[in-house]
Amino acid sequence: MSEDKLFALTRPAYVGQARLVVRDLPRVSEFYQNIIGLSVIETSPSGQILGVGGQPLLTLTTSGNAMTAPRQAAGLFHTAFLMPSRADLALWLAHAVHHNVELQGASDHLVSEAIYLADPEGNGIEVYRDRSPDEWSYQPDGTVSMSTLRLNLQELYDSAPKATFAKAAEGTAIGHIHLQVGNLPQADAFYQDVLGLKVMARYPGASFFGSGAYHHHVAANIWNSKGAQARSENMTGLAGYTLKFNEKSALDSAVSALDRLEIATERQSDGIAVKDPWGIGLKLSA
Repeated sequence: MSEDKLFALTRPAYVGQARLVVRDLPRVSEFYQNIIGLSVIETSPSGQILGVGGQPLLTLTTSGNAMTAPRQAAGLFHTAFLMPSRADLALWLAHAVHHNVELQGASDHLVSEAIYLADPEGNGIEVYRDRSPDEWSYQPDGTVSMSTLRLNLQELYDSAPKATFAKAAEGTAIGHIHLQVGNLPQADAFYQDVLGLKVMARYPGASFFGSGAYHHHVAANIWNSKGAQARSENMTGLAGYTLKFNEKSALDSAVSALDRLEIATERQSDGIAVKDPWGIGLKLSA
């Protein structure tokens, strides 16, 4: 897939960036720079903005009263960094292996090939590449066929270009955000009925929501977090993320649904701020 823009980002809505609250800012930032290949775009007393090619992807903030979120809390399952090509993914894998990064898993999801790991504070990370959408199988109802097959890491590693991974390839983006939530019907109601994303796939205990036939921009599961209540403000992990709309009409209909259901929103200079049912912040903008 060498289009100018990744399919995930050309849909009516897509994920822009994520914001994590961390306890040890230098250590976590160094990890995202050295291992994921992000660059520092901006530094402030309370945090850093990291990204690729000047494009912000990840904001890390810290505070003296940051409280470590329990494993079963609502929040982040993983931030998924989407590489522009399979060669980029293979090169990143070789880099991770050479740095003795502990990988937590690797899967072929039919639509994508994904490698899983965590940052030093346990925030989940997926690094993946999409197969071309014309290789995906759609069902008559518009959902997409996904599976979890073993990814042949040796074969991927062996295919890596003979180059040094200095930083993430130009065009690397956050392809999706995978959340831990307390209740799936509630997640379906919010992400599908209110924000207008479509359920593209379901697994036991998980829903995958996509915009414009993408396999998923947001996923929600209850694997660790069934029954979880709203997050408290100072918890570590995912404070929020941005949902950007290429089509203003899609943003307008999400905002009118929020207003109709009297879900509190705040109009800010860079978009409309709202919290999902578990207190995870969302910034909507076109």
